[in-house]
Amino acid sequence: MPALLVGLLLASPVYAQAPDVVHLFNGKDLSTFTTWLVDDHREDPDRVFTVVDAIDGAPAIRISGQKYGGIATREEFESYHLVVEFRWGAVTWAPRKALARDSGILVHCQGPDGNTKPDFNGPWMRSIESQIIEGGVGDFILVAGSDASGARLAPEMTATVSPDRLGQFRFDPQGAPRLFTNGQRINWSGRDVDRGSAPIGFRGVADVEGHGAEWTRLEVIVEPERITNIVNGHVVNVGTRPSLTRGRIMIQSEGAEIYFRRVDLYPLPGARRR
Repeated sequence: MPALLVGLLLASPVYAQAPDVVHLFNGKDLSTFTTWLVDDHREDPDRVFTVVDAIDGAPAIRISGQKYGGIATREEFESYHLVVEFRWGAVTWAPRKALARDSGILVHCQGPDGNTKPDFNGPWMRSIESQIIEGGVGDFILVAGSDASGARLAPEMTATVSPDRLGQFRFDPQGAPRLFTNGQRINWSGRDVDRGSAPIGFRGVADVEGHGAEWTRLEVIVEPERITNIVNGHVVNVGTRPSLTRGRIMIQSEGAEIYFRRVDLYPLPGARRR
């Protein structure tokens, strides 16, 4: 099924209630996830990750952002349509206290926890990131990490892109194909060229995400040969031929308070979970 058609189906009430939907957030607790923090690892002494009874009238996952890390699914998934709805809180933390609020969804997470650092005390895992950051929701980042033996591995993905006047590459359906790897970023199609080290509350001229405390719907359609990011109904980025095709899913804690009221996974044809 073409990615765009899947997106249209998911917008319908019937598809939204599909019987095979996996509610990664069950509205009550974090039982479908494990937690991970730099230094604290599976412990969470500062309650970075909690569930609040009501934010704008509904239960939500609260990630304080105080420490770097994330919540990761206990299972691995492949071939799915992920739908999350998030909004920012008011709290930010050093060293990003005055910078644009930052988080992200890591798909195809592989290897041991914390493997983004050679000592396995990093915040994340080798993965492909669908970025959540003010002014850059829908960017891709290729997150390198280490395997159990310590060997450094970097994911790869191709995108059709064009350079902006600063030499950064953003998704362009009419652009030229280019291979990205090892921490490189594929900017979403409308990313403000003057964004730079954006301040907290940044708003680009073409941004389609919610602003401030508004909710944003991010959809990540994960297929064997393609990953598509959709923000509030707009296709903003497409990567092809990813070197990773399955893995855990992680939601980052990265210096800013953020709420998630929905984290739903819809299996696509060929879907498997482990």
